[in-house]
Amino acid sequence: MTEERVILVNENDEQIGTMPKMEAHEKAVLHRAFSVFILNEKNEIMLQQRANHKYHSPLLWTNTCCSHQREGETNIQAGTRRLFEEMGFVAELKELFHFIYKAPFDNGLTEHELDHVMIGFYKDAPIINPDEVESWKWMKIDDIKNDMIFNPQIYTVWFKIIFDEFYHYLEDHKI
Repeated sequence: MTEERVILVNENDEQIGTMPKMEAHEKAVLHRAFSVFILNEKNEIMLQQRANHKYHSPLLWTNTCCSHQREGETNIQAGTRRLFEEMGFVAELKELFHFIYKAPFDNGLTEHELDHVMIGFYKDAPIINPDEVESWKWMKIDDIKNDMIFNPQIYTVWFKIIFDEFYHYLEDHKI
């Protein structure tokens, strides 16, 4: 199997090359990524718990799905692809905003990403891919915010950063 490559970008999201995913995380090189938030009619977010065997952040809770765009893929195409691969359903996605963050892990890897944050709506249960996802749940937005204060250790490093940006976006915009 070919090693997955990430798209290296500058701070303006202009592609400047590609690199194997693991190398980019070892060297903390800025690359393009996306994060998908799926909400239901009760304004709850579908969270996923990462699979137990993941090489970093196993069993931690995070947003509905996130990953990296492939060359030639739009942000929406990438989000739609990965949502189906991880959660087993398709939803219409809309890009809300993007921002840059840097988050080191305990294992020496670092996420340094220009992250495109997307939203979609869905009301049914997902058909989770056990290679990627251990479990899932719906959770109210304010309950997530409060739970992160009392139980930060159960959430991925990047989700805490991205959720904060998402939460403030929702305060300022009608979706």
